[in-house]
Amino acid sequence: MTRVRPADVRFYVDADLAGLGKLLVRLRPDVTYPGDPGGVVHARQRPPCPVATPATLDDVWIPLVAAQGWLIITRDRHIQSRPAELAAVREHGAKMVNLTSDAAGSTWEQLRVALSINGQLLNARRASQGRLSTGPRWLECR
Repeated sequence: MTRVRPADVRFYVDADLAGLGKLLVRLRPDVTYPGDPGGVVHARQRPPCPVATPATLDDVWIPLVAAQGWLIITRDRHIQSRPAELAAVREHGAKMVNLTSDAAGSTWEQLRVALSINGQLLNARRASQGRLSTGPRWLECR
């Protein structure tokens, strides 16, 4: 019998990438998305996401996710122009990867972009011993 251990969630996939989030949680135990009920992947138990619903406003969920030290993966091209959301990113030191490319419209293309930056994400994690360093970070993938 395989012993199930707690998962170390490290990535939060925003509601605007729901298809990608639902795909990734079936493959990786370190990913969650809004409304994720939790689950077991590779003998790791992922808890339910603290962001209970995809309808949660950005300026509400960003502080919750940033407090966990999770990297946010989003496709919100307007987040930088919305004062409340931008303030939440800055104030709480959120780390974000923003898939702004028109080519990232389908779940397949989103997965392709996420895989193409996977090495950069892992290197950033290793450099900061598992959690990204403090202060806001922003990476746009076009």
